[in-house]
Amino acid sequence: MLQSPEPKYSPATPTNSYVPVKTAAPTMEQATIGKTLVIKGEVSGSEALFIDGRVDGSLSFPDSRVTVGRHGNVTATVIAKELVIMGKVEGNVECSDRLDIRAEGSLSGDVVTHRISVEEGAILKGGVEVRTPEKKPQQNQGKQDTPKTMAATAGA
Repeated sequence: MLQSPEPKYSPATPTNSYVPVKTAAPTMEQATIGKTLVIKGEVSGSEALFIDGRVDGSLSFPDSRVTVGRHGNVTATVIAKELVIMGKVEGNVECSDRLDIRAEGSLSGDVVTHRISVEEGAILKGGVEVRTPEKKPQQNQGKQDTPKTMAATAGA
């Protein structure tokens, strides 16, 4: 009897097996305040926040990003790791990492941040203080390291 050149079927080795693929990027949770929502008071959290509605009061997200969308209108003191403004913000801002004001965004208030980016067409009215990130003190013959600050004032 003739044998075919193809290998014989072996039930021990499956030919079609499904192996789930793990994504390398972790899923980032983000809360959203929609266009029709109005919030008055204190808003705080530890996840990213996207605002396309209106917030009056204070925002405290010291370890997260806050994004003010094109329709967003914020009248509040904002404390965040990162703040991206595409809408309108009135109030003082403190960012532990960076502030990014996009072309259609406007900010009226004082700013303290480590990094700042203002696109052409954006509006910034208020005082700006750019600090260098705090470094762990090194032992330099008894000298103490103090964070350097650079201040600038912008107004229209």
